[in-house]
Amino acid sequence: MDTIYAIKFGGVMLSMILADVSWTYYFMKVEERNSLGAGIWSTLIILFGMFTTVSYVDDRSLAVAAIIGAFTGTFIAVEIKKRKEKQTIKN
Repeated sequence: MDTIYAIKFGGVMLSMILADVSWTYYFMKVEERNSLGAGIWSTLIILFGMFTTVSYVDDRSLAVAAIIGAFTGTFIAVEIKKRKEKQTIKN
């Protein structure tokens, strides 16, 4: 794997992580009926999703990075939410 491909792979994966974190927080803001927060997260979904899509359209092998990033982003966002809920219960 050459350096340029590794950088693209990492960029697509990071972008997808951020897109999935954005999706998770978007749904939380919608559930809270927080229209401003939901709108901001929605904008970030499009921004990160657009970068991801444009990147792997040129090189379909980067779809693997998007898949890994999608799982990782959702996992991270849910774990953060669970930790915050545990802290709230303890306090």
